Amino acid sequence: MPALMIQGTGSNVGKSLLVAGLCRAARRRGLSVAPFKPQNMSNNAAVTADGGEIGRAQALQALACGLAPHTDMNPVLLKPESEVGSQVVVQGRRIATVKAREYAALKPQLMAPVLDSFRRLKSAHDLVIVEGAGSPAEVNLRAGDIANMGFACAAQVPVVLAGDIDRGGVIAQIIGTQAVLSPEDAAMVRGFLINKFRGDPSLFDDGYRLIGQHTGWRGFGVLPWFAQARLLPAEDALDLGTVSSGGRVKVAALALSRIANFDDLDPLAQEPDIDLVMIRAGQAIPGDATLVILPGSKSTRGDLAFLRAQGWDVDIAAHVRRGGHVLGICGGYQMLGHRVSDPEGLEGPAGEMPGLGLLDVATTMQGDKRLTQVQAIHQASGLPVEGYEIHLGTTDGPDRARPFAQIDGRPEGAISADGHIMGSYLHGLFSQDAFRSAFVATLGAQPSHLAYGAQVEATLDALADHIEAHADVTGLLALAE
Repeated sequence: MPALMIQGTGSNVGKSLLVAGLCRAARRRGLSVAPFKPQNMSNNAAVTADGGEIGRAQALQALACGLAPHTDMNPVLLKPESEVGSQVVVQGRRIATVKAREYAALKPQLMAPVLDSFRRLKSAHDLVIVEGAGSPAEVNLRAGDIANMGFACAAQVPVVLAGDIDRGGVIAQIIGTQAVLSPEDAAMVRGFLINKFRGDPSLFDDGYRLIGQHTGWRGFGVLPWFAQARLLPAEDALDLGTVSSGGRVKVAALALSRIANFDDLDPLAQEPDIDLVMIRAGQAIPGDATLVILPGSKSTRGDLAFLRAQGWDVDIAAHVRRGGHVLGICGGYQMLGHRVSDPEGLEGPAGEMPGLGLLDVATTMQGDKRLTQVQAIHQASGLPVEGYEIHLGTTDGPDRARPFAQIDGRPEGAISADGHIMGSYLHGLFSQDAFRSAFVATLGAQPSHLAYGAQVEATLDALADHIEAHADVTGLLALAE
């Protein structure tokens, strides 16, 4: 079965969206298509129906294909827990936490499950569109590579190289990549794409021809900047916006150093009466915020220390004294309690750390990671909520008597006696239109008629239209054959 791989001249050149748009375009042409990324590094994960986890970008690409996310779509997921170490998830399951040098030794063992997952997808679909990671120009990482040319050569998948003209130097990006690749790797590249052009694309005609002349590669188009990308879930924390629409009701979300599953915030940011502000290191929490959100974290104790280093614990205490609301999601929920204990050292050295003490609960990290899609009932509104849980640890204490939600009749989360402090393990809450409307109304915001899921679908269609209009999609799909 045919396959095509999109690699990039660097990180954040738009590979994920290119693959999503091509998947939707291929699907609209009547093909059964699936996405695949051999190796991803992201703390923004999605829970799959088969009880595993993959990168959030592959879940969006699966949606573009009309498929449910599956662990085969991203067989190796790296989730950074510190500056030097990451959790390694293979075919949906955590197998280890390793440092970078240790991972280099582990990589050769991972090609087998990568190819195993790829072959299963190929056997089930007409077409597989593969996304690379980072850049093949990082030839110092070529030995044992499973993410770019190592995979392309092993699976014999043709490659198209995408360059980002918005960051400048795109001619050097593409020609320079060819210059450092080995002849065998360079032979896998069949062409190039220029992405994120602002202005009149014809102004780059001479540069486009120059790249083709120097590389001998075929150009497949110059794609203008796709402004609607902001309406799709971001994969990288670097893509998190600073402020949303500038609505009347301010919501401050903390950009934790190991922030995870931050696409929880996307639907809330698109409510016109909500002004969602991402608070970054060195910034104070605004005194006029109605709600402070502590989002998910890949390292709860590490981000508790980070939070205190920013002085945010003092800001939150002042916010609570003023009668403000606080919502903690997953790791953020764990931080709201009296303490976080990690006796087995699952997120770093074994030990215990005091929490913020805003909820009368405590958390103990345990070895079994909870990965499940859930259907719940929000306790206060009685509204149904669909979401997912992805966390280590259990949380218990007196405030659990006032749950945030009910799942199959059992209490989930906790709420303070005055109702202003809320904690929940449920991700994806704000994607539910009815719940989101009811929630923002409690903050004094005017609910909108935003249909978030329909908006994402419409944006994927617009992305496919955009790629069809500016790239040779027929030629790209012919490469795959």
